[in-house]
Amino acid sequence: MAIAIVAAMLVRRRSQGRQHAVSGVLDAADALEERLRTARAEIEAVAGSDADPVLDALREMLRQRLWLKQHAGTASLEELAVVKRSIDAARVRIDQQLEQIERARKSLF
Repeated sequence: MAIAIVAAMLVRRRSQGRQHAVSGVLDAADALEERLRTARAEIEAVAGSDADPVLDALREMLRQRLWLKQHAGTASLEELAVVKRSIDAARVRIDQQLEQIERARKSLF
């Protein structure tokens, strides 16, 4: 009986870890999507609506979301962590680009 209880607790803990990892990836994807939308608006304000360097990043984020939808139940925690790190790195790059745009704006005025 005690073994069954311990086994059930371990399964539950593992399930919670997976849910936490998936939730972390989704939160990171949401944050990246918001930053990409901000970046698109900022770039359009500076360069005009013909420039769209954010499109590739949005497509990559969509690919990651689709991958997560298909593999969230079977992906290892390490795979989920790799996807989250990739999303976080993309957000950092977008933030850096937005900072460059802001510096360029300030130098014009």
